[in-house]
Amino acid sequence: MTNYSKLPAILVLEDGTVFHGKAAGKIGTTTGEICFNTGTTGYQEIFTDPSYYAQIMVTTNAHIGNYGIDDADEESKEIQIAGLVCKNYNINYSRKMADQSIQNYFEEENLVGISDIDTRSLVRHIRSKGAMNAIISSENLDENALKAQLAQVPSMDGLELSSKVSTKEPYYYGEEGAPTRIAVLDLGIKKNILRNFDSRQVYAKVFPAKTTFAEMQEWNPDGYFISNGPGDPAAMDYAIQTVKDILAADKPMFGICLGHQILALANDIRTQKMHNGHRGINHPVKNIIANKCEITSQNHGFGVVAEDIEKSDKVEITHVNLNDNSIEGIRVKGKNAFSVQYHPESSPGPHDSRYLFDDFIAMVKS
Repeated sequence: MTNYSKLPAILVLEDGTVFHGKAAGKIGTTTGEICFNTGTTGYQEIFTDPSYYAQIMVTTNAHIGNYGIDDADEESKEIQIAGLVCKNYNINYSRKMADQSIQNYFEEENLVGISDIDTRSLVRHIRSKGAMNAIISSENLDENALKAQLAQVPSMDGLELSSKVSTKEPYYYGEEGAPTRIAVLDLGIKKNILRNFDSRQVYAKVFPAKTTFAEMQEWNPDGYFISNGPGDPAAMDYAIQTVKDILAADKPMFGICLGHQILALANDIRTQKMHNGHRGINHPVKNIIANKCEITSQNHGFGVVAEDIEKSDKVEITHVNLNDNSIEGIRVKGKNAFSVQYHPESSPGPHDSRYLFDDFIAMVKS
């Protein structure tokens, strides 16, 4: 294991801001869009969430690695973030269920990180200036060279990334004899979504991102699920067309996060890059249909344009974010199709939003 604690590292932001710290994980250089997550637990779920593909993650919780790494906590088969920025990087861990230390894990997965950063100052900067690209290096401390390398990194705005993290071949999840069959369009799905379907007696067939409706329909599913995932939804014409075809066939459909944005785009609702996104496990959302509030887990850097929905005769709002009034849920008028921007499969403490899976299964069965 690398004696990382003696090695310096550097973080350079797109606007020229520089932070100096210590190397964490593999010694090397990495780039991506920098963002932050305010969750106090769940760092491994964050690392392996495909929605974070190509992003450098800043964790606002002071300690990372303190409860080790457990293979059961992974949301996909590998680390998806491009890099990690944290305050205290803990190799020693105290959880009996853990399989290994965070340092071993990062070296195995080739993840470059930086620790001993003033993350409060960094997050305040991102909140003020907005999302931007960044570069971390523990092998090259030349600021000018790193800035030149960073200048070549494309903006997340306009990037299509789902096809890079989606399954390459269809696969099945759940019991074959289950009473409900759901076709899942994998745009970067998390394992816990599939676990939630399985616990509700659903047999799922998971399809690659660019699968057409006609190809999924051959399996004769009872309903369709459009998953979460990374990148700019407006760059995903293939998925938008698939959702339009599902709607035209009047099939039951449920979307989460990126799936929510794709459903909006399929109904002529625009999406937009957010200033710094929503990423954490304590976002309050109001279900305006049921007049109830939920504490939700969120991870998105794009959102749907509220004024487009307010003018639309196709879609109505079902959920709103109580922090900033952004749109968190919609349903299509006259269709069995709805979506939410947040993650009901996650466990931010309460399971306030799990009812959405039940609502979808009830819709399918009806």
